[in-house]
Amino acid sequence: MRIALGNLRHHATGHIASFIALFLGATVVIGCAGLLETGIRNAAPPQRLAAAPIVVAGDQRYHGTEQELVYPERVRPDAGTAGIVAAVPGVADVVTDVSVAAVLHGGTDVTAHGWSSARLTPYRIAEGEPPSGPDGIVLGEQLAREAGLRPGDRAGLRVNGTPRDYIVSGVASGTGDGGTVFLADAEADRLTGLLPGRAGTFDVAGVFPEPGADIDRVARDVRAAVAEHPVADRPLTVLTGDGRGRAEDPSVIADGGDLVPLAAAFGGLSAMVAVFVVSGTLGLALRQRQRETALLRAIGATPGRIRRMIAGETLVLAVLATALARYPGERFGRWLLGEFADAGVVPDAIAYRAGSLPPVLGSATVLLTALAAALVAASGAARTRPAEALAEASVERRPFSRIRLVTGVLCLAGGALLARGTAGSDGPDAAGVATPAVMVWAAAVGLLGPPLVRTAMALLRGPARRVAGLAGELAVENTRTRLSRVASAVTPIMLATGLALSLVLIHSSEEEGARRASEEQVRADLVVSPGAGGLPSDLVETIGERTDVAAATARLTSTGFLEPATDPAAAPPADEEEAGPQPTELPLWGVTPDGLDRTTSFTAAEGSLADLDGDTIALPTRYAAGLRIGDTVPVRLGDGARVRLTLAATIEARPGYETALVPVSLLLPHTDAGAVREILVRTAAGTDRSDVAAAIEATAGVRADGRETLAAERDGTQTTMANLVLGVVVGYAAIALVNAQVLATAERRRELALLRLVGAGRRQVLRMMTVESTLVAVAGIGLGALVAGATLVPVALSLLDSVLPAGPAWLPAVVAASALLLTAAPTLLASGAALRHRPGAVVATRE
Repeated sequence: MRIALGNLRHHATGHIASFIALFLGATVVIGCAGLLETGIRNAAPPQRLAAAPIVVAGDQRYHGTEQELVYPERVRPDAGTAGIVAAVPGVADVVTDVSVAAVLHGGTDVTAHGWSSARLTPYRIAEGEPPSGPDGIVLGEQLAREAGLRPGDRAGLRVNGTPRDYIVSGVASGTGDGGTVFLADAEADRLTGLLPGRAGTFDVAGVFPEPGADIDRVARDVRAAVAEHPVADRPLTVLTGDGRGRAEDPSVIADGGDLVPLAAAFGGLSAMVAVFVVSGTLGLALRQRQRETALLRAIGATPGRIRRMIAGETLVLAVLATALARYPGERFGRWLLGEFADAGVVPDAIAYRAGSLPPVLGSATVLLTALAAALVAASGAARTRPAEALAEASVERRPFSRIRLVTGVLCLAGGALLARGTAGSDGPDAAGVATPAVMVWAAAVGLLGPPLVRTAMALLRGPARRVAGLAGELAVENTRTRLSRVASAVTPIMLATGLALSLVLIHSSEEEGARRASEEQVRADLVVSPGAGGLPSDLVETIGERTDVAAATARLTSTGFLEPATDPAAAPPADEEEAGPQPTELPLWGVTPDGLDRTTSFTAAEGSLADLDGDTIALPTRYAAGLRIGDTVPVRLGDGARVRLTLAATIEARPGYETALVPVSLLLPHTDAGAVREILVRTAAGTDRSDVAAAIEATAGVRADGRETLAAERDGTQTTMANLVLGVVVGYAAIALVNAQVLATAERRRELALLRLVGAGRRQVLRMMTVESTLVAVAGIGLGALVAGATLVPVALSLLDSVLPAGPAWLPAVVAASALLLTAAPTLLASGAALRHRPGAVVATRE
């Protein structure tokens, strides 16, 4: 340990480079571990329901399945539930809340509630008074300020396409959503009744225990009461603490769980990059001291002492790096969660919750990585016989590790299996398989780096000699005699290039595949849409009767679950561990059959789409296997309602992009919107699309856009994830690349000085280093392209029926130029700095 501590002082350049790699790796891994714990906790502190200690809401979980599924639409309790909860001993009051999506005058989307539910936040009147009649409305302070409204002003509200004027009776302050308005309770109930399926239900109920009552005990009693007296077969959940936020925003349950696989994928990719970066940097730093290690072996140091010395100094560096990375690691995790929330990847209601475990796990991961890397790097010198030590220090003659070879071959086999799985996946599933494939291919190339780099350099030596002359000859000889060092420098280039190309082109191909599928499904010229309030129920007929319109079809989207035919249609099992067959999750379109054949590309393979009326369904042919027209199909809709539908038709669809069709009247009562949100319009032949759009907007007060808006509104989760990974993981690899190049060049100060002493000019030395860095960059870019190609070809086959992925044509050139610049610039800067010293003085130093 004394020697190890002395080495930390006398080999500052190598240890600073290793410290930077360890610190950055620990920061990223600790942040991802904190994000993983946040996803497991899935805590959502309440805002709108902050004043209610206990909250009763519908249970969004789909019970009794092999894998946990979540209903995407809000499950609403029956109004009778409030009476059952109010009768529980210890309950002082129960306040129910309903919400109605509406549009305030000026086009502002708002949510209307009954005034009695203001107590749940609480909201308090800051100006004016509560709504006392059906015409009164109270606005939140922020909303009133933005809309320029004060008590006494008139405010128009449109619900489900129906407008109504109200008088602002007051302005309220509270911590809820900025788009909140309050109406008299009776008026809020009336508006709720206008929405299909909403009459006699509520969204959530706040429970206020009696003064002095134990909240946990009352919550247990409430759970027992609602379990013993189910109302209308609606599963319920009772929430306290941070869990109350799940009742405010059911997407916390539906989408909050996505944070766990996102954090795991992000952290796994970051950890893999950290392993290669830390191993390469430590390897370079130790090879910089290879002569010193050889001398220690020659004077009697045992292999065990060499290993302990190197492990000791590496652990000192790693402990210091991980200790300093704890605070920035937590900040990084918070920042990453905020980026996910801003992009809509996860709900913004989820709070960052990470205790002491993430720093411990992150630190342990980096410490073990550093220790393993140090022991692997030290194994060559430790195994060398003392008589060969000095010769070994001058020329690299280490055999390629058999363990590394076997592991690399296994990774190649794993990559081939994942590539096969990617090519055989249906549409959107291909990207999910391709992401781990990138990691496996990169690991394989990194492990097999020396033989692959040797092959690459053999291919590049001839062109380098012909183009650069003597400088090229020297550069080629340097790469041949320093193969391990070159491989360590090539690895971060391969990682940065391969990840950048793969991540960007995977998701651009995914977007292109979704765009093509959307274009294949929708043939409408215009898409008519409202604000939050929905479209009038008779608007589709009104538009369809226009002479400049050939066809109009209402469309409402949701998600359903095809249940196995043997499903008993019974209540959820008492034991949640008991799992039944897994239902099939499938996108649902609620449509009107008139004009469906002209506004969409759906055609019936069997049956007729004109029969989509009442309790019927049209299934993609793949999901209708074994069924005949007229058979009964058990389905769970998005809010958990069980229905038994008659198969009216089967339809052909592109694999991975299948959609089931049901009548819009069937789907409406089981969606949060409760109203038609889109009308697909096919204009008549010979008419101008923009003129038709302007006429529809003028007469109906809605928005009519081209069908390209459907593609623009697609979920951007995968693209956002790709951009974040690209920025963080590839950025880390790029920093490591610069770090490695500076370290590798600094190691060669004596060599460059010797070249100067034997007559080489400064410009000649820099030219040689330029050729070397170019060879290294080209080899890294080539190996990165291999990683990207092995990943992207199966993706393109699955998504686009092509071997070429979709994406910007300039991307490969930009990535290659960036890699070349990041390799050459630090090499030449470090070489220039080394050449400023007198050659004799450098050669005379101990190093």
